[in-house]
Amino acid sequence: MTVRTSWTVQHPCGHEVTHDLSGRPADRRAGFARWLAGKDCTDCWRSTRGADTQSKEQWLAAKRAEEQQAAAEWAARFDMPPLDGPERALDWGERSRHQLMSAAHAVLVIEGSWSETDWADLEEKARTVTRAGWWIDQRDAEGTDLLELLDATTEADHGTENPFR
Repeated sequence: MTVRTSWTVQHPCGHEVTHDLSGRPADRRAGFARWLAGKDCTDCWRSTRGADTQSKEQWLAAKRAEEQQAAAEWAARFDMPPLDGPERALDWGERSRHQLMSAAHAVLVIEGSWSETDWADLEEKARTVTRAGWWIDQRDAEGTDLLELLDATTEADHGTENPFR
């Protein structure tokens, strides 16, 4: 028997909508349908969103600026080196690095059993990866996978002191 893909959800706005959840992993469909049941339907959400004074682009730009500021402060605080790569990828790479490192710290040290010494070793490995594209590629990774991902890096992902490279 296959796990169903279509879920009928009663939204708080009063609308009943049938959602196709076939694009989600089978083990996460029921939970997502439960989450949807706590949200207004798409049409109602859009209508209230349209009343906002900020446009979507303005909101996204403000959110990105806030994330960038947090990433820059974090990088300075923890002595992370600047990233290498195309100009348009640098900010995205910094945000991705900050998010992945923060997620890894939370799951490995705060919630997990890692000591600060173990974390310092991982942090040192992370400092050697300066290719912005690598961090962007890992943006959807789980924090628990960071050590293995860092161990799998190649020479191209690491910075060099050679300015002519």
